[in-house]
Amino acid sequence: MEKLKILTAIDGSEYSSQIVNKAVELAKVLDGGIILVHCHRKFSAIMEHAYREDEMSQIISDAEKLVRPFLQAIEAAGIGVDSRIMEEPAGAAISNIAAAEKCGLIVMGCRGHTNLANLIIGSVTNRVLQTAPCSVLVVR
Repeated sequence: MEKLKILTAIDGSEYSSQIVNKAVELAKVLDGGIILVHCHRKFSAIMEHAYREDEMSQIISDAEKLVRPFLQAIEAAGIGVDSRIMEEPAGAAISNIAAAEKCGLIVMGCRGHTNLANLIIGSVTNRVLQTAPCSVLVVR
């Protein structure tokens, strides 16, 4: 039987540590592995080629620095981990990766948008809840 894959989405906010801790706890109990996902901001589309390359390199470097301590913590806990650094929009990327990797669970946080903002723009969490191919655990 294949190990449970737990997609764990982080954004670098103060809740990211709680999200990773919960995913590690679940991976231990369920004998699963973690796919750590971070979606960086979009690359600029209207920029001269040389500047765009510099911007892309900086965004990717920043994303790798953000993810590194979480990867190390997961590895230190003895859990198998892989990572994906993707471009926004995060809601679509998280659901797409979960489907492609055949994840059994998504662990992510909930951000505090007002109800009006959720009606107008939606949140990443709401998008994932609507489109995920598997169960979603929202960590508060």
